[in-house]
Amino acid sequence: MSHFVYILRCGDDSLYTGYTTDIKRRLRQHQRGKAAKYTRGRHPLSLVGYLQFSSRGEALSAEARIKTLPPIKKLQVLAGERELL
Repeated sequence: MSHFVYILRCGDDSLYTGYTTDIKRRLRQHQRGKAAKYTRGRHPLSLVGYLQFSSRGEALSAEARIKTLPPIKKLQVLAGERELL
């Protein structure tokens, strides 16, 4: 099973970071307003990108670290700068 950390761009131009094992399903949940409270009033939502991990622990650790980064650094992580993690 793969584990993913994903970043969404919200309608207010903020970034949301989350964890899932199924990106398509989770994005549908966000778009329906059935996922994170943060994204419910911030439509439209678009997937900026994601990182794939082999274990849940690795993914959740990365998610926690990414959430502490400023938006520009989050985008740099998606662009391949994993040393920021």
